Amino acid sequence: MSAPQNYEDYWSLTNAFTDYNGDKFLSTLKICVDFIDEYKNEEYSPEKYTRLQLRIQHALGIELISIRKAINQLVKMGFINSFLLSYNSDTLEYLSAKTNKKRESLLSKIVYSYSSFNRSINNESNLHQMNFLIKTLIENGKLSRSEIIALMLVDIEKVEKGYLDKDELKRYDFMANKIGFVERKYNQVAYLYNSLNKLDDIVFVREELYFEEDAKRIFGDELKEERKARDPYLHRLYKNQLQEESIYHFEDTKCMVEKLAYPVLIASHIKPFFRCDENEAYDANNGILLSKNIDSLFDLGYITFSDTGKIIFSSQLKQEVKDFIENYSLDNRFINAKRLEYLEYHRNEIFEKRYKYA
Repeated sequence: MSAPQNYEDYWSLTNAFTDYNGDKFLSTLKICVDFIDEYKNEEYSPEKYTRLQLRIQHALGIELISIRKAINQLVKMGFINSFLLSYNSDTLEYLSAKTNKKRESLLSKIVYSYSSFNRSINNESNLHQMNFLIKTLIENGKLSRSEIIALMLVDIEKVEKGYLDKDELKRYDFMANKIGFVERKYNQVAYLYNSLNKLDDIVFVREELYFEEDAKRIFGDELKEERKARDPYLHRLYKNQLQEESIYHFEDTKCMVEKLAYPVLIASHIKPFFRCDENEAYDANNGILLSKNIDSLFDLGYITFSDTGKIIFSSQLKQEVKDFIENYSLDNRFINAKRLEYLEYHRNEIFEKRYKYA
């Protein structure tokens, strides 16, 4: 493997949006798709590109420089193709997805299969850097932060096998340190990390990238805390709100299901903490005050709750446990519109799934 001669040839990302489930990202993508459909028989021209920019500006009130960056991000990520003539076959499904989790899986597929950091609005490319990174992860089992950064210097067109082995990673790591790459290109490094954090089935643990199944096998119960640190003060406020809600309805701090005043109660997240954004993580509506036993069953996906609070049992749960708690339910005084949204997430994404990795 020959070393790259031009150290300024690196994986160049554009990241106008960091929240790929956000309204601005989805709205911009929808406008681009509709525009492509409307003018699919018109060849690309700078004038056509300008019309798209003005349409986005009129709809969303974004500055033109940000709009150009946003469109190029959609091109580089693989959602729409260069020259505004077509878009990826999964893009429409991404736009119509009902849940963030569904979009996460589609995003991973799109980025892995179609993204190219060499592509732009008026330049096509078939070099797929994220595909190369994931295949390198497959080959090596894990990637350190410095190894991920080192990959950004690789001209993947010259690597026929489609990945780097450990010795090759070391050589590029040495080169990246020698030229101070991360100090000069920290924005690009941050953009890559943001994209990796959004992909399904891969996780960062202690500054290293793993496939999630491997990380669960290696770190076990430590994985949840490793992936995301709690803010101790905000978590205390979150638990206080749940306790106050219990006192308001029960005149005591009690389990919201068993209605017993256990000496220790868990402020259990409905949507798991490590999957939450900053608002969801400390939203009291995303919590239920539970006894340790009920919390364990709920947290691991052995039980969930219907919209009326009735317990729904996993097929994997033993009958004697079902018999013991079958008459309990989440008190309907704790069911509100926002909590129903989180409960729906739990039924769809956690129930009968998470315990498989426990």
